[in-house]
Amino acid sequence: MQLSNRIALITGGGRGIGRAIALAFAREGADVVVAARTTEQVERVAEEIGNEARIRALALVCDVSDRSSVEKMFDDARAGLGRGPDILVNNAGIAESATFLRTDDELWHRLLAVNLSGTFYCTRAALPAMLDRSWGRIINVASIAGKTGAPYIAAYAASKHGVLGLTRSLALEVASKGITANAICPGYVDTDMTTLGIEKITMKTGRPAEEALAAIKKMSPQNRLVTSEEVAAVALLLASEEGRGINGQAINVDGGTVLF
Repeated sequence: MQLSNRIALITGGGRGIGRAIALAFAREGADVVVAARTTEQVERVAEEIGNEARIRALALVCDVSDRSSVEKMFDDARAGLGRGPDILVNNAGIAESATFLRTDDELWHRLLAVNLSGTFYCTRAALPAMLDRSWGRIINVASIAGKTGAPYIAAYAASKHGVLGLTRSLALEVASKGITANAICPGYVDTDMTTLGIEKITMKTGRPAEEALAAIKKMSPQNRLVTSEEVAAVALLLASEEGRGINGQAINVDGGTVLF
């Protein structure tokens, strides 16, 4: 049980990658806080964890773009499990696309608020307790869009590039204090977010969903979507004691799409 006696908090934990990470951590003995904006989703995952792993699982509602909501989440986590998390997974995120000139102020600020400011707020709230214990793991779920660009995703790519800058700077700041900070950069993952993207492609272009999916798969040299469980496996390594030598890294899980 690699994570026995650890507490992990996963944002965006109600489905997809967040759910997979929560389950993987619970199987390794961690008590888990799953947080998202949708009550039903996080309660379902917490119940699933409790039934499968027989450890403590707490479901909390949080909008990571709202600082006061984040602060309340951490207060509730401490009240429910006795202390703050040893492991923070900043997984909550949104993706939207538009041409650059159609990227209005609302879209720009919305993506930065959730993807970048949310990561900042949660990390700032988690870090003091980690420093007090001289142990902590901060894992930011970014994207290969944080390393490269693509048409129509200027705001999304900017937010994820920002997450990598935050990760690397923090990693150096806490490297001597028993804490690591890393990012995971998935390619296209078999989740609801990708399904929604395919639906938007179909609506805008009239292409069949199967054709759109095939085009997305071809972006990977492995000609497939990544699974949430593959991302969770990397998160588990980064959270473990065996992963303590990995710090300030942005690890791709994309089948070789981006080679840096």
